[in-house]
Amino acid sequence: MFTAFITVVHVLVCSVLILVVLLQHGKSADIAATFGGAGSQTAFGPRGTATLLSKVTTWCAVIFMLTSISLTIFANKKHSNSVMQNVPSAPAQTSPAPSQPQK
Repeated sequence: MFTAFITVVHVLVCSVLILVVLLQHGKSADIAATFGGAGSQTAFGPRGTATLLSKVTTWCAVIFMLTSISLTIFANKKHSNSVMQNVPSAPAQTSPAPSQPQK
């Protein structure tokens, strides 16, 4: 029941994250940035104020990661069997220890 709820939240967050990322305007996406006139010497272009879309993107990414981790944990608890569980193990072959000469 709880896993189904987290799965539904995960799918909704994925959809919202895709839409929000596609709606955002790229940083320095004007024609001057194409020819290297980005107007700022920062490594990733000029940084403006955080818009509503960037805040929604951040929160959706955090929720996406949390739901991904929780779904992984629940899946491992539900199916804790190993792939090698039914494979018989070979008996360990031991050789007798070499005898040490008596002095």
